[in-house]
Amino acid sequence: MFDIGWSELVVIGIVALIVIGPRELPATLRTIGQAMTKLRRMASEFQGQLNDALREAELDELRKQAEKLTGEVTSTISNPIEKATSELQNIVDQPTPAETPAPAAPDPAPAAAEPAPEKIETPSVETAADSASSGGRPG
Repeated sequence: MFDIGWSELVVIGIVALIVIGPRELPATLRTIGQAMTKLRRMASEFQGQLNDALREAELDELRKQAEKLTGEVTSTISNPIEKATSELQNIVDQPTPAETPAPAAPDPAPAAAEPAPEKIETPSVETAADSASSGGRPG
């Protein structure tokens, strides 16, 4: 973190021993240790809160995406159901044969009937194989 080696720590320890004195040095080191512990605890709490906030933000985004997809799926499913329901309602609303009025009486004057088409007979044509099997006689 600070990139301090053992030689620098020895120099800092000697200077602290000279400046603070041998009597106050253990109490000072204890106070520095407690301060470092508090700083680490505060940093971890801050990091935890920051991670929680990020997680909540991601959850909100995921929740919005899930709601969007749910809405799309619901509309996709409900449209055919609504369509089928309306078609069934139309079928139910149509009048039944008992409710329909009787057809109008037929016209008393019958229309002139068309003559049936005459059947035209076509003469059969014998093939060479047929005439050979019958002995060349027309049949």
